Amino acid sequence: VQLVESGGGLVQPGGSLRLSCAASGFLFSNYNMKWYRQAPGKEREFVAAILSAGRITDYGDSVKGRFTISRDNYKKMVYLQMNNLNPEDTAVYYCNCPRLNSWGQGTQVTVSS
Repeated sequence: VQLVESGGGLVQPGGSLRLSCAASGFLFSNYNMKWYRQAPGKEREFVAAILSAGRITDYGDSVKGRFTISRDNYKKMVYLQMNNLNPEDTAVYYCNCPRLNSWGQGTQVTVSS
């Protein structure tokens, strides 16, 4: 089982980024997927979830209305579109498959002017 995140970087407040997570080693279309983030000195925080078929999603309160999770089961990818970013969104973002307790290595997102 492997999850590999990409797409992080430095962005100005109000900007956007799209994170990607490439999955391999398991039947991706059968599993719910999640995004978490962890800022320096803080606990890991739930960001978003998407069920296996992709029709049902859930979001943490701090990102509702700004972030959108999606997936492509053919490509074995899960995405996180992040809009209207602010400095409080600065963190390492992790892709997670909860049922397999599998995590990616994380991708750094820094929001700063």
